[in-house]
Amino acid sequence: QVHLVESGGGSVQTGASLRLSCVISGRTSSSAVMGWFRQAPGADREFVGYITVRSGSTYYRDSVKGRFTISMDNAKNTVYLEMNSLKSEDTAVYSCAAGSVVAANTRGYEYWGQGTQVTVSP
Repeated sequence: QVHLVESGGGSVQTGASLRLSCVISGRTSSSAVMGWFRQAPGADREFVGYITVRSGSTYYRDSVKGRFTISMDNAKNTVYLEMNSLKSEDTAVYSCAAGSVVAANTRGYEYWGQGTQVTVSP
């Protein structure tokens, strides 16, 4: 079992930055990838990006490339999502997830955090 807890969300204005954290505990050895997802009101959950546990390779959805960065601190068992130049369309509940298969969709992930709200206003 893997337990994930996100933090760092909040309400900011367009152009601001936020850093989300995801603390990982439990049986982490089975996870190959850590992903970030988001879900806006009335919309489906969508993939934001992932980082592979072994190599630290990252991959992002096109709309956040160049603005968002995912990193991992193994000593702290924490994954970060650094978000810069935030836009109103980034408003959503952001969740981290742990998966055994590297994937850019929800199907590859077995464990999920509860999510943290990010609201970006003009």
